Amino acid sequence: MCANLQGAMEDLIAVFHRYSGKEGDKYKLNNKELKNLLQEELTDFLTGCNESSGVEKILHDLDEDGDGEVDFQEFVVLVAALTVACNDFFVDYDKKSRKGKEDSCQKD
Repeated sequence: MCANLQGAMEDLIAVFHRYSGKEGDKYKLNNKELKNLLQEELTDFLTGCNESSGVEKILHDLDEDGDGEVDFQEFVVLVAALTVACNDFFVDYDKKSRKGKEDSCQKD
């Protein structure tokens, strides 16, 4: 059994390669492969947006070398950014939750 972080890294690599290379370069995600990955792995993040334009924007923003595809390094930037955003959300939520409890305790 491996450590949690090592397992997460292995899972991240496995997810990327599960979708990459179905068409063209096996070490990159083209637009269709990225869309499939996002739809199947990050469904909640696409909810409420126009999927086609959302995926196009994500691809454009991630594609640092301008080749029209997302390599593993560019993909990790997406995962890291989403992870930071989720962490920030939960930290803010936790702070608000604690503040609400403190306010209700002071009323008692």
